[in-house]
Amino acid sequence: MYYLKTEQSFDSAHFLAGYNGKCRNIHGHEWRVVIEICRPDLDAEGQTRDMMFDFGQLKKDVKREVDAMDHALIIEKGSLMPATLAALQEEKFRIIELPYRPTAERLAHYFYEKLTSCGYQVHRATVYETPNNCASYEE
Repeated sequence: MYYLKTEQSFDSAHFLAGYNGKCRNIHGHEWRVVIEICRPDLDAEGQTRDMMFDFGQLKKDVKREVDAMDHALIIEKGSLMPATLAALQEEKFRIIELPYRPTAERLAHYFYEKLTSCGYQVHRATVYETPNNCASYEE
């Protein structure tokens, strides 16, 4: 099996609703997203002969998905009072609502699904919340 790995990063804020600890408060991270794709063989001809995939295209696709989260407040849908959410939106804050808590584990699954839907055979998606702490998802 052949593997390619690339990474991108983005800055965003989040909080964990219903969590009894400091992460229940809004705080930010420089998230690092590492995507590993795999394939059992290499291309036999053309520009990508003896390559698994064009790194340039993979990097572009990962960057597009990661940039979509950059400089946003990522929240779990329903975790803010309607008036609070409305006030933030009125102030033109960029808010991304997800149907689950925005944990590193859930974001790893999120990016796994996003890159799979781009046609990649994703082996593993890893999301670093800090330089030393990460969560991975693979099937």
